[in-house]
Amino acid sequence: MSVVPLVDSHGAKGDGAAAVRPTAPGRRDILAIRICLIIVIIGLVVSGVTAFPLREELMLGRDILNSTGLSATFPDLAFWVQRVAEGLEVTGDDYPFLAYGTDWLAFAHLAIAVAFVGPLIDPVRNVWVTVWGLIMCAGIIPLALIAGAVRGLPIGWQLIDISFGVVAAVPLTIALLLTRRLERARGNVPDRRTPQP
Repeated sequence: MSVVPLVDSHGAKGDGAAAVRPTAPGRRDILAIRICLIIVIIGLVVSGVTAFPLREELMLGRDILNSTGLSATFPDLAFWVQRVAEGLEVTGDDYPFLAYGTDWLAFAHLAIAVAFVGPLIDPVRNVWVTVWGLIMCAGIIPLALIAGAVRGLPIGWQLIDISFGVVAAVPLTIALLLTRRLERARGNVPDRRTPQP
């Protein structure tokens, strides 16, 4: 992909990543990167916002499972949802301050979503955020397996938690690959596929 040098407001040609305008293939890469990052941001925001009303959500889930007859079809799921809803109900009534921990969990998801605004604006300059996101996705796996086992969570629930990391890693990997291609096209880094002298 070729790039066209930009001319700044003083008429001088710029240089570096900020001073190039990508051609049509580069613009398509940027659009695809942004779509991938928006998917991740939306997922984080939804996860964050829904972590605030956990008690109400679990009670609603329990009621839906019982009223629709799904509890008979999925008895293990119904038992676990009932147990978690009961735990949240009891602690919510007697120890409401414990929910402050999940409030911070919710805030953390929203804060992480904000971090991805950097690569959304300039994917090449902020590629480290995309790499960091992939590292965090990988970190979900040992956390879910170790902490889940220690806390007595069913393996199925641990696998659901792991799936969030696996699913988020897909658009992040696509974004990273396209960002590296954009980076090479801008001349910021050598093409790693070509032997260097």
